[in-house]
Amino acid sequence: MAFLTIFRCTALLGSIALLMPGPAAAQVDAYPNKPVTLVVAYPPGGSTDLTGRTLAIELSKKLGVPVVIENIGGAAGAIGAQKVANAAPDGYTLLVGANNEVAINRLVSASVKYDIKDFTPLGLIASQPLVLVASQKSGVKNVGQFLSLVKQNPGKFSYGSSGVGSSLHLAGEMVKDQAGLFMTHIPYRGVAPLTNDLLGGNIDFGVYVLSSALPFIRSGKLVALGTTERKRSAVTQEIPALAETPQLKGIDIGTWYVLMGPAHLPAPVAARLKKALGDSLQSPELRKKLEDASSTIAPPGVDMDRFLNTEMAKYKKIVDFARITE
Repeated sequence: MAFLTIFRCTALLGSIALLMPGPAAAQVDAYPNKPVTLVVAYPPGGSTDLTGRTLAIELSKKLGVPVVIENIGGAAGAIGAQKVANAAPDGYTLLVGANNEVAINRLVSASVKYDIKDFTPLGLIASQPLVLVASQKSGVKNVGQFLSLVKQNPGKFSYGSSGVGSSLHLAGEMVKDQAGLFMTHIPYRGVAPLTNDLLGGNIDFGVYVLSSALPFIRSGKLVALGTTERKRSAVTQEIPALAETPQLKGIDIGTWYVLMGPAHLPAPVAARLKKALGDSLQSPELRKKLEDASSTIAPPGVDMDRFLNTEMAKYKKIVDFARITE
């Protein structure tokens, strides 16, 4: 009889234990209970860094814990992205990434070992167009003159970007493909040397992220020929979209910024982060700071899987056309 009583008590305690959350479940329920790190895969000062730092302020308010930026530059963003792909899927190491390291690098470099499936997409933050510019020395004042000049002089002209396989490079190749142009791509180690050569008249054309080019456009040192998204940017309504020109009607490429976690992020943690991101993007302070930097805030409810798949297919087509490889 005593044995039966002990057995029943043991069974009852076992049943209660099964109903109680285990350590892992308790940790998920308590998320977050320590600082969250946002990895930015570039040195401080660029557009991705600005986006990450601006978002970190609002995420900290929404999550109730410090959100700190860790800049990990190198390999066009691949080193920082790889760190997040390898991180524990607990929601404490996240990536504020741009399309280069998230979607393009894997297409152009065999040394990049991570793939899109190694991340949990949490949401689109913002985007901004690129812009095709001309030097003052070129004498070109609009996209019509650009197309006419380059077509009449195949192989004579070059355009510069911030590096092989960058979204800027892909945009230049998209223009070549759409308009049937023969131009040489000159890769630079960043925007600063490209700018020096454009201002010095050593190269005639270049592709920039809009925010990087605007000071030179507005001062009259560079000529804006057109932005690269399908519609004009709300920030620069005075600059036409390249797609407004019939020969370039298929041009639609820009830079976007996303919040990503490692693959296999627990559903409750991912949901918490998605809500915090959505709430952060409603902040007037965040919106003003990013819009002042030429970015457009992402609309709510973007289907991230569909968005990323569409972008990947677009980039693959350009990479295959131009045979871009590192």
